[in-house]
Amino acid sequence: MQKSNVFNDTNNQLLSKVSWRILPLLFCSYICAYLDRINIGFASKNLKDDLNFSDSIYGLGAGIFFLGYALFEIPSNVIMEKVGARRWIARIMITWGIISGAMAFVDSPFTFYILRFFLGVAEAGFFPGIILYLTYWFPPSQRGKSISRFMTAIPLSGLIGAPISGMLLDMDGIASLHGWQWLFILEALPSVLMGLYIFFFLPDKPANAYWLNEFEKKHLSNALTEEELQIHSTTPKLNPLLAISSLKVWYICLIYFFQVTGLYGIGLWLPDLLQSSTHVGNIQTGLLTAIPFLAGALSMIIWGWNSDRLNERKWHLFLGNLLGSTGFVIAGLRPDSLPFALLGITIASMGVHATFGPFWALKTTLLAPGIAAVGIALINSMGNLGGFMGPSLTGFLKQSTGSLSWGLILYASTSFMAALMILFLKTTPIQTSKK
Repeated sequence: MQKSNVFNDTNNQLLSKVSWRILPLLFCSYICAYLDRINIGFASKNLKDDLNFSDSIYGLGAGIFFLGYALFEIPSNVIMEKVGARRWIARIMITWGIISGAMAFVDSPFTFYILRFFLGVAEAGFFPGIILYLTYWFPPSQRGKSISRFMTAIPLSGLIGAPISGMLLDMDGIASLHGWQWLFILEALPSVLMGLYIFFFLPDKPANAYWLNEFEKKHLSNALTEEELQIHSTTPKLNPLLAISSLKVWYICLIYFFQVTGLYGIGLWLPDLLQSSTHVGNIQTGLLTAIPFLAGALSMIIWGWNSDRLNERKWHLFLGNLLGSTGFVIAGLRPDSLPFALLGITIASMGVHATFGPFWALKTTLLAPGIAAVGIALINSMGNLGGFMGPSLTGFLKQSTGSLSWGLILYASTSFMAALMILFLKTTPIQTSKK
């Protein structure tokens, strides 16, 4: 398929203007989201010690977030298309911020499980909603870069959150609160404030952007429509249920399931792994934890840029997952050794994080506009069940064996399965039908 030239050099200024206006806001929002999702990993050791939680209790609680997330993902994305991105994303951020702060009052496995489940319910729809939102602003040929820039918030949330979380954990005893309680309370506040900001300032679509003039609005809308029609030769009115009935969509769900398993293996077990191999304090662990996230952020930016430069997605996905699998194997061989553990997880982080820009750029190309909302939500919700399986099974394996080695081998296996399945993925657009 010939690459569209709708957005040539003379029009890049318009895309640059859009990027600087919306991507920083979405980027900061996703940092808040992902940090509130994985800060349980930074608090894990202190939380387990203070509440006498076993590794299996922690693993199940960390993973149960994704059950609530998966159940409400598609309804949330459908609602966002009806009520608009500004209102719905603001609602999501404010409610998850409140529930994340309430994690400070966990006092039993039951309250731990309940709050983690409802945190997933509250956050459901945020990520696929943002991916859908980006399709309103960026053409398919430019989505690798835009999605990668947005998704660098994943590793950067760890890079920023790790040392901050380490310092917050050292607030233990202030106002008769544990350090992990301060962590949940103070890291929840930015989400609530960002949600309020989005409610007042995020435009739903280009037509609502006060910072675009009428010519720019019309030009952007026409160019987006033209490039979409070059890929999806179809009428605008499509049956959304096609996404659910498509075997290809479910195949993509399974690929994403395997990718996400490794992603949350890093996010939810990395601090525990490094503390086990070094026995250092909270701040030192936070600084060490930041290294793999920094490497992941850099690889995500470079991989997304190169994927757009070559207009190629499939092999970028294959090689990224293969690199992730290799890193997990290295860490799994000697999880009790800091050099092996840190080197392996850093390589794994580079591979796992690099895949997400090309992955979502490919998926938004495969899915026509009429089925994009349901399709993106379905892929994300089913895929994120890997975030339930991975941490839960890792907790069980660690409690049974006394080591994270088998959990790391599990992540190596799932990353390898993702790479293998990508080899058989046909990158032609999913066939659509009229309503």
